[in-house]
Amino acid sequence: LLMNEQTSWDFTRIFKTKEDYDKCFSKVENSFKELSKFQGNLNNKENVLNFLKQEESSEELFAKLFTYSSMHFDQNQKDPSNQVLRGKVMDLYGKYIQATSFSNSEIIANGTENLESWSKEKEFKPYSYVLKRLIKNQNHILSAKEESIIANYANVTNSLTDLYDMAAVADSKDNEVTFSTGETTTINHANYGFYLQSLTSQDDRRIAFEAMFKPFDDLKNTFAGIYSGIVQSNIAQMKNRGYSSILSSFLDDNDIPESVYLSLLNTVHKRSQVVKDYYKLKKDFLNLETFHTYDRFVKLAKSDIKYTYEQGKEVFWEACNNIGGDFVKKAHEVLEPGRVDVYHQDGKRSGAYSTGFYDLGPYILLNYNDTFSDVFTLAHEAGHSIHTMLANENNTYFNSNYTIFVAEIASTFNEQMLQDYFMSKDIDHNTKLFLLQSAADDIIGTFYRQALFADYEYQAHNLALNGTPLTAEALEKLMTDLYQEYYGIDLNNEPYKNNVWAYIPHLFHSPFYVYQYATCLACSIAIYSKVKNHEPNALENYFNMLKAGGSDFPMNIVALGGVDLTSSEPFEAVFDRLEYLISEIKKELKK
Repeated sequence: LLMNEQTSWDFTRIFKTKEDYDKCFSKVENSFKELSKFQGNLNNKENVLNFLKQEESSEELFAKLFTYSSMHFDQNQKDPSNQVLRGKVMDLYGKYIQATSFSNSEIIANGTENLESWSKEKEFKPYSYVLKRLIKNQNHILSAKEESIIANYANVTNSLTDLYDMAAVADSKDNEVTFSTGETTTINHANYGFYLQSLTSQDDRRIAFEAMFKPFDDLKNTFAGIYSGIVQSNIAQMKNRGYSSILSSFLDDNDIPESVYLSLLNTVHKRSQVVKDYYKLKKDFLNLETFHTYDRFVKLAKSDIKYTYEQGKEVFWEACNNIGGDFVKKAHEVLEPGRVDVYHQDGKRSGAYSTGFYDLGPYILLNYNDTFSDVFTLAHEAGHSIHTMLANENNTYFNSNYTIFVAEIASTFNEQMLQDYFMSKDIDHNTKLFLLQSAADDIIGTFYRQALFADYEYQAHNLALNGTPLTAEALEKLMTDLYQEYYGIDLNNEPYKNNVWAYIPHLFHSPFYVYQYATCLACSIAIYSKVKNHEPNALENYFNMLKAGGSDFPMNIVALGGVDLTSSEPFEAVFDRLEYLISEIKKELKK
């Protein structure tokens, strides 16, 4: 590695040598073969228990290989050796799917009464939730032969997401631009957001924007073809497993009502005017004749405060002191040297995430650029990692794997905690306005924008279900209509932005994922408010929710934190919070 060890991942924590990795790979490969030997024998309690034990140990080791190879790949997606490393693990995953394709249908064949009885026995405790999910979803589990046929196509679907990565990252080239000031720079995923926030010239913001999005426009037909393949694969799964709708095919497995998804979209549609009014406020204050998507992030006040990575960690830790106890200890542990890959380099995946291992703890990827927002990103990802640590320490492997549905609660909880920390300081007018706007923009980005993309996914899949080909033109029109509806912005006046669907990797990697950013923020705002106001047992309830990991259906886990997502109330509360922030922004602007 070219970077200092303190600011990049220490892979020797995971595998000390290549030989250790190869041994693990062989062990996992052999364990999958052993799993396949259970086929035809899962017709009694003893064999089912032994299979689940073997499957758990195999999955845990495979997760280590998968995460390790993905981390290498994401650190430099242009490195052919990283592509090969990840490719071999994805092939191994296909073997796992094939080796275990018979298991669900054979276990279900023992009968609901038996499975419910076994799940209450002590030896089955680590697998009780596994059995509960099987019982709930048994109508969508096919025969062993049918499951085997579906499993044979696993690598075909995976290859579509790999193809997206090759086109979007591995084969991409950063564009060099020259601004009106004469400054020449290269626009990439890591600095794009920084320039949109800091450039005072609208034309310079346009230049940065077009440099980022033109490559996606150039390959829009390729991306549309990839996306269409992914959508058709999702529809095939829905039909093969007998789901009543595309939403139910993604929500039923975790017992999430479709009403949660639809309530989110309905609430956003009903309350969209607050965002349009906010952008009109920006447009008027910035004295712009027209308002574009690349103007949404420009700051109304300037803050030249910079935070190095070391300073950002210290600020975050100070903010954690307001929560106290074990929370502070965990906040330090997840940011230990070797656990965080900090800075951008050529070929590195954009954005940020937290990943990790059951036995070795979490790891974080950042693209740190010394800005205020980077400190919030650090806090966000540390929230995920704290959640992972607590879930791992309090559960067996299967029960530690919390779902995406609850994953963003801990991360956005940390953002609110950090926001309050900054606002509690004796800060000047500009910094206060900067922070208020950042908070409002974060809500729009995390809640409102993700709801827009959730709406896009829902409509795109329904177009395909109704026989409409998902061409680049069809996807462009869908996104143009949504930006007009959500933001009041006409993308016909902005070349390239109507292909923003190709820019969002989640739409390709994790269909029907993004809505959970919005639901989690709603939960987070509700839970943080309870903790901040010192409501009885609020902090204890929050920790119990994090410690629960993935040991129950996610709606039940969220309820541990004191939130009911079956109503629109949590979503309405997000807009109430946004309206409050905008009112405070207006007060500061009058000064």
